[in-house]
Amino acid sequence: MRPLRPWALLLGALLGAAAARSYPHVAVLDGAAAYRLLWGRRGSALAFRLEVRTRGYVGFGLSAGGGMASADIVVGGVEGGQPYLQDYHTDENRALKKDPQQDYHLEYAMENSTHTILAFSRELHTCDPNDKSITESTVRVIWAYHHKDLGEAGQNYHGSTRGTKSLRLLNPEKAEVSPASLSYFDLINKDVPVPDKDTTYWCQMFKIPVQHEKHHVIKVEPLIQKGHENLVHHILLYQCSSNLNDSVLDYGHECYHPNMPDSFFTCETVIFAWAIGGEGFTYPPHVGLSIGTAADPQFVLMEVHYDNPTYTEGLIDNSGLRLFYTPVLRKYDAGVIEAGLWVSLFHNIPPGMPEFVSEGHCTLECLEEALGAERPSGIHVFAVLLHAHLAGRAIRMRHFHNGEEQKLLAYDDEFDFNFQEFQYLEEERTIMPGDNLVTECHYSTMDRIRMTWGGLSTRNEMCLSYLLYYPRINLTRCASIPDIMEQLQFIGVKEIYRPVRQVKCL
Repeated sequence: MRPLRPWALLLGALLGAAAARSYPHVAVLDGAAAYRLLWGRRGSALAFRLEVRTRGYVGFGLSAGGGMASADIVVGGVEGGQPYLQDYHTDENRALKKDPQQDYHLEYAMENSTHTILAFSRELHTCDPNDKSITESTVRVIWAYHHKDLGEAGQNYHGSTRGTKSLRLLNPEKAEVSPASLSYFDLINKDVPVPDKDTTYWCQMFKIPVQHEKHHVIKVEPLIQKGHENLVHHILLYQCSSNLNDSVLDYGHECYHPNMPDSFFTCETVIFAWAIGGEGFTYPPHVGLSIGTAADPQFVLMEVHYDNPTYTEGLIDNSGLRLFYTPVLRKYDAGVIEAGLWVSLFHNIPPGMPEFVSEGHCTLECLEEALGAERPSGIHVFAVLLHAHLAGRAIRMRHFHNGEEQKLLAYDDEFDFNFQEFQYLEEERTIMPGDNLVTECHYSTMDRIRMTWGGLSTRNEMCLSYLLYYPRINLTRCASIPDIMEQLQFIGVKEIYRPVRQVKCL
């Protein structure tokens, strides 16, 4: 049999390469790496491949809330050498029911001594009321498996071998492997004592490693301390004044604190943003974050939001970011614009509301001023991060050109607070002088009995969009503050002195 071994290796390699082409996206759905999901787009359908460490049945589904209630489910396996796949759904009581219309189509199924592999496909939109449409919004994938097959007696309960994971099936993170030779530097907090309080914003200054010529950062990865995945809520990286000296590197401090060092106030331009649940971000081949020139950041401020709702004591954190860079320059320098609602108490959401909509405006006056002076031909947006807190249910970035509303720039109609990452735009969008952008946030406060205010805490709310674009211009924020008169009238105030309406454009 030895002469056949190279052929077996070749066959395995060919099958692996074919799977990589058919299913370019991969996610491990459980902590033990026993359940792997592979998928890829095929025109108006998605093709799936499940690789699960079991010889029993495998369940996979799409759920609005991440649970079994009202879910779109498929169950399959190999029993007695025969493959099977059935399309099911559950009602609001989680009862499993076979779909009259079978929309998941089995392509092949295999079983070996340890694993079951299922490959199947489904149209994005099936017109079946029991199926969930697949869009560019966040999808709560649910999964389960059992050591026995489904059998004629019906479902064997899966026990603890089940779970949920939020993914973007149509717009996933680009999982590109960085060359081993690619240089990188880390910006990591060192033994930060996280206070036993609800919310802490911690700021630490860093110096970018000295480059003697221009380079481009082409990838950024989060480095979250193991076990702190729910503690570290977001990380923002700001460019600071070039007039600082190395003495500012000696200390960190709580952000937005009365005793915050003066040097922190020089850090206003966001150059990167990461939020909870996000993976690393890879810039497109023609764009990079510039470092090494006089106009580029020499000192940066890393702001880390620690979310500690249980007031746990004794937490010490060492989290941060890893930036990969190259001397091989891209064509364009990337920039970031923070758009939406200015974070303040003027933003408020009443309790007990099944749906409440807030809007943040990046106005045509602001964009006319910024783009008209520097870039009359417009800027090109290639990715967007949509950001809200626990009351957030959906976020939409609306784009108006010459008064006409365009296709949504970005949206997430099933926003998941624990899964926030940049969405790559399928097609880059040009923003012109005179355009305006509206960040529209939908909230639900049915479980709250008090007013929700805009603010820094996770229990407060935000409504923000971070736009990654090129070429870089001198525009950091483009945000608005709500009309306080309308809000006070809503709660019964009849008269107010000097109503406030203000637009921020920096």
